[in-house]
Amino acid sequence: MTTTPAADTARQVLVQRIYLKDTSLEVPKAPQIFVRPWTPQLDVQLNTAINAVEPDIYEVVLVVTVTAKLGDDIAFLVEVKQAGVFALRGFSPGEVQAVLATFGPTSLFPYAREAVSSMVMRAGFPPLVLQPVNFEALYAEHLMRARTESSGNGAGIVVQ
Repeated sequence: MTTTPAADTARQVLVQRIYLKDTSLEVPKAPQIFVRPWTPQLDVQLNTAINAVEPDIYEVVLVVTVTAKLGDDIAFLVEVKQAGVFALRGFSPGEVQAVLATFGPTSLFPYAREAVSSMVMRAGFPPLVLQPVNFEALYAEHLMRARTESSGNGAGIVVQ
């Protein structure tokens, strides 16, 4: 199958910039927490935000928050806001949302994972390796939940 140059450039996602927007780390029980056996319960939260910068240019922010607890005590809480600027060309408005909600976080997650791991180790804790995330599956779940909620009460997000 052959394609024309016009077909190749009709739909594009261009990564303009990837950057660390914000980070925070708390170790509220230091140094006492370091003498306790390390058997943490981890809570990992992921959130995304999409902001229009200019026509066809968007900022995607992936927020990764990890809380490690030993019993009732917080051993550490780390939050990373990894961001990127993406230019999209040739997509319909519905496609833009899907691309930004899947391709954006998928591109940003390795950077956020490395930032979290580095901060945790610099805080004196053993390495933390976050498992890969399927953002396409998460987006599909989000769409299904939105459809269910909007059909259940007559209000909510309308997905086309």
